[in-house]
Amino acid sequence: MPTRQYIIRGRVQGVGFRWFVEHEARQIGVIGTVRNLDDGTVETIAAGNEAQLASLRQKLQQGPRAARIDSVEERDSNYDLSKFKDFSIEGAW
Repeated sequence: MPTRQYIIRGRVQGVGFRWFVEHEARQIGVIGTVRNLDDGTVETIAAGNEAQLASLRQKLQQGPRAARIDSVEERDSNYDLSKFKDFSIEGAW
């Protein structure tokens, strides 16, 4: 199953972005995780078929209402998602 890493830049922290990604990823049916990074970006790791990943990327470029997306960097990833059964937020309370 293809796995991708996405780095999202813009106003993406403090605007509900991780919760938005979790909701959309579960609707699409991919597995993986989303987390804030120290540099103010958000990282998403997701695995699914090509159509699911393309749909997720569209949602990442859209973001929630309060967000401003400047860029979405995408690359193949060999991140081990075997421990994931669905999609989750890392670092949430």
